Amino acid sequence: MTVIDSTPVKPPPVDVCVSVGPAHPRPDGQDRYTISEVAAFTGLRAHTLRWYEQIGLMPHVERSHTGQRLFGNRDLDWLAFVGKLRLTGMPVADMVRFAELVRRGEVTFDERREILQQTRREVVTRIAELQDTLAVLDSKIDFYAGARRASEGA
Repeated sequence: MTVIDSTPVKPPPVDVCVSVGPAHPRPDGQDRYTISEVAAFTGLRAHTLRWYEQIGLMPHVERSHTGQRLFGNRDLDWLAFVGKLRLTGMPVADMVRFAELVRRGEVTFDERREILQQTRREVVTRIAELQDTLAVLDSKIDFYAGARRASEGA
């Protein structure tokens, strides 16, 4: 008698930090882009992309036989994630550290999660501060609108 293990095989976890969010407008079926194409897709300058590579934030960019940088879709996904990290106010050094952890693989999941949780806490605090600021602005706008109406009616 043959016994077959029917336990479903769970695929390895996907690092969602490089696959979440709307896709960049990419040509169908293409997975190799020049630095100027990536600059156009991302809004980043070519100088910034080269700097990201220099500091280790955008490591291992493939090169053509002539030495021209060739970026792939995963590179574009990574750049989109880096853009989100920049919006959080995360320092570049911390982003580079996160990139190093990603390169080290699954053994760093816990450390990466903690970095993202801390960043999330900081973002939530900033949102609360901005909401408070918005309430103050709304109050002042209402005050000046009311003062204008009162002066026009007098």
